[in-house]
Amino acid sequence: MGLLDIILGRSKAVPPNLDQLFSLPSAAITLETAAGYRPTGSGSVCFKAAEGGGFSTLREEVDKLLALDNGKFTSTTDSYGFTWVVRETTPDDVEGLVTDLHGVNSSLVDAGFGSALLCTLVAFTNGARSLGLVYLYKRGSWYPFVPAGPDRRDNATELQIKSIVGTDLNFEPDLSRWFPIYGAPGL
Repeated sequence: MGLLDIILGRSKAVPPNLDQLFSLPSAAITLETAAGYRPTGSGSVCFKAAEGGGFSTLREEVDKLLALDNGKFTSTTDSYGFTWVVRETTPDDVEGLVTDLHGVNSSLVDAGFGSALLCTLVAFTNGARSLGLVYLYKRGSWYPFVPAGPDRRDNATELQIKSIVGTDLNFEPDLSRWFPIYGAPGL
């Protein structure tokens, strides 16, 4: 980081550590025992492709991923133009889900599309309410997202979840970076 960055208040980006996904199974156990949230078996990787030739190459890479394991993954595009590669497993196979999501992430990074990755989401439920644990690539950190209706979220529950699993996951300290992901697959 140079002097100009310091003067302008810019900080050096935190490189993503995709291996942080592997801390999720232990956090899932803590989350279930302390708050009653169980995994749903749904997880997804979100990315935004740029226009032009890069997009077609990225789309080809995603199509290759989707072709693996006979329909193991599906793909959907949301109303904002973000693509979600979705994986559904049994709720008790959090380790397998995390391994599969890590494989998608690693494949895209290895193909040179790491900058297009936005987040990974793993869904949970307590029977009445959904919860997503979200890993932000650009920040190298996690945050909880609890939708409470159309375009509404439950901030109090999100802070409670952070306090419950805060020692298991590297949480994003800047709450303004806890972006809502309404309509994300699995929530």
